[in-house]
Amino acid sequence: MHDTLRWRHRFAELGPRFSTELPSDPLPDPHWVAVSPGCAALLGWPADWWHTPAALAAFSGGQPWPGMRPLASVYSGHQFGVWAGQLGDGRALLLGEVEAPGGPLEVQLKGSGLTPYSRMGDGRAVLRSSIREFLCSEAMHALGIPTTRALCITASALPVRRETVETAAVVTRVAPSFLRFGHFEHFMHTAADVDALRTLAETAIAQHFAALSGRKDRIAALLAEVARRTARLVAQWQCVGFCHGVMNTDNMSLLGLTIDYGPFGFMDGFDPGHICNHTDQQGRYAYARQPSVAYWNLHALAHALLPLLAEELGAPAGDDMPPAVQEAALAALEPYKEAFAEAMLGGLRAKLGLAGARDGDRELCDDLLRLMAAGRTDFTIAFRRLAVFSSAAGAPNDAVRDLFVDRAAFDAWAARYGERLRAEGRDDAERAAAMNRVNPKYVLRNHLAETAIRRAREGDFSEVRRLHAVLERPYDEQPGHEADAGFPPDWASDLEVSCSS
Repeated sequence: MHDTLRWRHRFAELGPRFSTELPSDPLPDPHWVAVSPGCAALLGWPADWWHTPAALAAFSGGQPWPGMRPLASVYSGHQFGVWAGQLGDGRALLLGEVEAPGGPLEVQLKGSGLTPYSRMGDGRAVLRSSIREFLCSEAMHALGIPTTRALCITASALPVRRETVETAAVVTRVAPSFLRFGHFEHFMHTAADVDALRTLAETAIAQHFAALSGRKDRIAALLAEVARRTARLVAQWQCVGFCHGVMNTDNMSLLGLTIDYGPFGFMDGFDPGHICNHTDQQGRYAYARQPSVAYWNLHALAHALLPLLAEELGAPAGDDMPPAVQEAALAALEPYKEAFAEAMLGGLRAKLGLAGARDGDRELCDDLLRLMAAGRTDFTIAFRRLAVFSSAAGAPNDAVRDLFVDRAAFDAWAARYGERLRAEGRDDAERAAAMNRVNPKYVLRNHLAETAIRRAREGDFSEVRRLHAVLERPYDEQPGHEADAGFPPDWASDLEVSCSS
């Protein structure tokens, strides 16, 4: 198969200002950990594509397939709100683009060795973080949330030092593009190269935002479209209780994809102030702050594009941009506010089984979230159980009620909810089926990932593969896997993930 694949290298063709071509550093004595048939199908590859020594070598950083052309791209960015300067693909190599049934897809190795952008790092990924990224990438896709995909994990006994000594792994990621906000920040701030910034923006528009090509205001239109995509993405995160953990500008996708899975976490008990990243001591990336941080990051992207916006307006570009240029940048980001509010309220309505929109829906949703926060009610279980809520007046609804500490407060809310459902006149069974299509039963809770990681460290990868199969069907009832949808064990509260995760 690998001899007949057609590879493209449009990013490499941009030239050496944008990337460095170099070979990967192979894992010694590699072995397979897991593969994703769904991601292989996205690429148009057969299910048994990996059943060859050549595949194992290529996807553990060894001998590349014909047509692969590994490179690491350069970018900069803000990390935890502070300008970090030049960053780049410090442990990732883009192999090129594959011509897939749905259009070109970039294929990237993560953990394949040192690059010129590794800074103080070793260019490696560890088995722990690779398993987490593999499982969550594919789980998010199954949830219907825009994301990079994960094709496979290979691993080795090669020691890698993090907080402790661990072993190395390579995860293969797939996406239409790995362009980040930080790519544009680099050519505005670090390299101060407006020509390269223009080339990057025009290339992104031509390849990924073709509807904007030819418009005189295409840079402003690009910003507005990225703002909308980012708003809808973050609203989807909020609606499943997902915390990214490290929303630096270099971890924000231009296409509105979830990218760079590190210290992420799905909340157990609902807590708007939940911080999933142990490194984030100030709580910058707490759950409730994700929407505002995304908007802040968009401002950083807009600032990077100011010289191009100035060109569109025929204004002089320099250190002091004319007010009209800055106003145009802010105006381009305005769609974020409406898009996020609309997507968030629409998502919560769907989670509550409300088929239409009525006055008071926002308050109904907000009041439920306040009740859940007051008692740290399990986020995923509460919304899933609401599907069995009876809209009949006076119905006890004990299965849901028992999740709340303040029963009287829940009863008051339930009376309002029941009245709202009756006003809509929707059959309870029809509503329940609709709710179960948007409220997952299975999400990648930290304790599930941790169990799979502990077994994998002992050489048993069956739990990684089993859990991957369960998470591919997050909305389905799956007899025999009820424990994966249950309350977390007591030891789960002691788990910590950090930027090294």
